[in-house]
Amino acid sequence: MLRRWKFKALPFVGEELANVEARVQGILITPVTTTNHRLEHLRERGTPIVLLDRRATDDTQCSVAVNDVLGGELALRQLLAQGHEHLAFVGGPFTIRQVQERQQGALQAMRAAGRDPGELHVVETNALNVAAGRDAAAHLAAAMPRPTAVFCANDLLALGALQEMTRRGVRVPHDVAIVGYDDIDFAAAAAVPLTSVRQPRHLLGRTAAELLIEEATEDSSHQHRQVVFDPELVVRDSSDRTIGRRPRRRLSSPEGAAAILPPA
Repeated sequence: MLRRWKFKALPFVGEELANVEARVQGILITPVTTTNHRLEHLRERGTPIVLLDRRATDDTQCSVAVNDVLGGELALRQLLAQGHEHLAFVGGPFTIRQVQERQQGALQAMRAAGRDPGELHVVETNALNVAAGRDAAAHLAAAMPRPTAVFCANDLLALGALQEMTRRGVRVPHDVAIVGYDDIDFAAAAAVPLTSVRQPRHLLGRTAAELLIEEATEDSSHQHRQVVFDPELVVRDSSDRTIGRRPRRRLSSPEGAAAILPPA
């Protein structure tokens, strides 16, 4: 069934989204904000839309997402298990829901470990890129006391933090442990292989495409679903100085585990 459909990536910007209806049979989209009036307009006109890597806020549309709260918990849990006392979270802007939820998971892990969530040093960035990670690491390197473990909201921030710490002679992971999120290709190939929370990207894409086809081909009896997958933590050298002496390991629910949850 999927073979009869053609999918094309289009960078919708500004008014382009409002003019797309006549050219497509459905839209897979990863919106930056939770509210988008142009998307609402397209839905009202009957264009099938599935949110990808974003969880729908109600049951009127389909979405495929990752449990980012769990991802944040997995990251902090591993750092706490290493005995770190001074921990930091780097991410932003906090208007992005994934950043909020990853921080929320980190705070929940602190509480579960009997730690005061207020002890987590939070650095909000204005972007999720390498440059912002370098800037955040410069701030943390000058902090007193300096954090010995940093959880970044994505891998680009983590790679930037790794670069800046290395430039300053701060050893990773001996002086500071770093954990990222997304497990992009560059994570494992970094100068110090990066521990990262991995999302099941292929399952996300395939499931979203299947939901979109269902919505575009079924009648009004179609039932919207909000599918949420569990991430996993892939531990590498950046957060564990002993990892070279034992096999790589993953901390998570089984890969591909998913749940259909009620809307937030």
